[in-house]
Amino acid sequence: VQLQASGGGLVQAGGSLRLSCAASGRTFIGSLMGWFRQAPGKEREFVASIRWNGIRTYADSVKGRFTISRDNAKNTVYLQMNSLNPEDTAVYYCALDGGATTDVANKNEYDYWGQGTQVTVSS
Repeated sequence: VQLQASGGGLVQAGGSLRLSCAASGRTFIGSLMGWFRQAPGKEREFVASIRWNGIRTYADSVKGRFTISRDNAKNTVYLQMNSLNPEDTAVYYCALDGGATTDVANKNEYDYWGQGTQVTVSS
């Protein structure tokens, strides 16, 4: 399984970015997809997840600002990030789980990870 994340970059506070993550090498059907992020010196933290049936979960810190979506025909998951602030600066990782986990915010439940894409928000 390969996950290829893209879309990171440098943006000013208040701006927007859209991350993409394309999956290949296995069926996307039934999978749980998640986004995590890791800032320098901090642990990797949950951002958002979306199940095959579209059920979404968000971290409190991004609710109302970020939107996760998926295109099952393209085996791709997206993270639309609006109203970005410097605290959102991190490397963002996409992850895939077979779909059985109930603890979607637990990074240890995910089987596959992308390489990460840097998001930097300037003040």
